[in-house]
Amino acid sequence: MSASTESNYQLLVKQAEALVNGESDWIANAANISALLFNALNDVNFAGVYRYENNELILGPFQGKPACVHIAIGKGVCGTAAKEKQTQIVKNVHEFAGHIACDSNSNSEIVVPIFNRNGALWGVFDFDSTKVANFNELDQKYLEEISNIFKF
Repeated sequence: MSASTESNYQLLVKQAEALVNGESDWIANAANISALLFNALNDVNFAGVYRYENNELILGPFQGKPACVHIAIGKGVCGTAAKEKQTQIVKNVHEFAGHIACDSNSNSEIVVPIFNRNGALWGVFDFDSTKVANFNELDQKYLEEISNIFKF
């Protein structure tokens, strides 16, 4: 299962590009992209950004229930994605050792690293779902493309 279809993702990429076009403020861009994806993806109960600062991830703009504010690098799905600098798809978060449960309704997750203009880790996009196995390689492909729109 995927959180969206390929044609919907192609439209979302164009919408994301239009939202950030001419805007350099990371908070505004992260807020708009989080809202866009939260409202467009199927069965998503959290869509947000954590920025990398002081050797940890700190909560940024998001849509969903209140979330963990600080995440150590290497901890949970977000910290693992940041440490490995690779997208993490977790079909069942209850089977992921060290999962950080901010919302007990979450059952699957995808976390996509965001890199700055110099290729250094800037942060991560975090998406949670109430459905088990809600994310797959199609989601990875397009969420990584959308993450590349951010170039700080």
